[in-house]
Amino acid sequence: MNYTKLKNIPGFSWLGVNIGIKDDSLDFGIISSECKCSCAGVFTRNNLPGAPIIVGKKNIKNGQIQAIVVNSKNANVATGNAGIEDAEKMCSWTGEALGIDNDLVLPFSTGVIGKRLPMEKIRLGCNKIPDKIGSSPKFIENFSRAILTTDTHPKWCYDSLETSSLLGIAKGSGMIEPNMATMLSFFVTDAKISSKQLQSMLKRVVNKSFNRISIDSDTSTSDSVIILANGLAGPIDTDLFEKTFTKSAIKLAKQIACDGEGATKLIELTVSGAKSQSMALKISKSIINSPLIKTAIHGADPNWGRFVMAIGKVFDYPVSLDDLSIYFGKGDKVENINAKNINSNTVNLDAISKLLELNEVFIEVVVGNGGFSETVWGCDLTKDYIEENAFYTT
Repeated sequence: MNYTKLKNIPGFSWLGVNIGIKDDSLDFGIISSECKCSCAGVFTRNNLPGAPIIVGKKNIKNGQIQAIVVNSKNANVATGNAGIEDAEKMCSWTGEALGIDNDLVLPFSTGVIGKRLPMEKIRLGCNKIPDKIGSSPKFIENFSRAILTTDTHPKWCYDSLETSSLLGIAKGSGMIEPNMATMLSFFVTDAKISSKQLQSMLKRVVNKSFNRISIDSDTSTSDSVIILANGLAGPIDTDLFEKTFTKSAIKLAKQIACDGEGATKLIELTVSGAKSQSMALKISKSIINSPLIKTAIHGADPNWGRFVMAIGKVFDYPVSLDDLSIYFGKGDKVENINAKNINSNTVNLDAISKLLELNEVFIEVVVGNGGFSETVWGCDLTKDYIEENAFYTT
């Protein structure tokens, strides 16, 4: 990542340190604003959410937040009432260190499911906040590294617009098939926008970005996307802000898809010609989530029959083979599969294979002449994904 382009948002401070949850890498992070922020959040729809999600949903109800606290390696999930108490203590200790009310703090944890947090280490970490927090790009970088688990690198995106700016930090590499967002994504801005406006905006932004990526079809128990707006730059054109916000979220979503556990290729898939938005989305997710397609793309195997399978198994929306076209590539380098060249056995498999060898694979599937389309992002499925997850806790 090029951190020379990483800039802070006025009024925000950051922290990323090691407190002993991991052996030596950073594992504890803070985002803090000098004043209360309007805020919005979307959280996992998994029916067994982590304790921080339960506490965070409660704290965010009043529409004002001033700090975020995150630990990595331990997700504080499936820990019962004790886990909820631990998440509340994280908020209380963070608030005490920053001199703010504990209900102005959102807690987050990411990592292994089923273990209690090491609360004495968390408490000592919170004690470090006043002396270790700062506002330079290095502090932001440290925070972005402190929230990582199996990611190979931090993920961030900075944008400026009119008199304000927007910064997004994300982590996510596995257990990603969001039904709201991705694993953890935090946005901060100095624009002045009400929490009500932010909430409706965030739902639209997430639906165009984080809800359109998939790595392994598993919806995490800890998925969250949060935006804080401290208002120091004053009011802004909300349409312009949402447009920039959407672009930034898509950039982060693609970074996550590209960094899927063991991934070597980013897949961008568009399904067009659908009769409805639901049809376009269901077919696109069926394709992007197919292990057979993901492994074929990894091996640059032009096995187009797997696409036919993935499209055909969406039982609610049948597609005629005569109406189906599959385009591989982008720009002037595109290979097409359709009923005509299938029947005449003239599909150029070698050309398709070469397009599948690229680090970024572009595919468009046309399923008819309808007016609806969806674009989703994913990655290939490799031996490294199996090795990463076969021994994750050992």
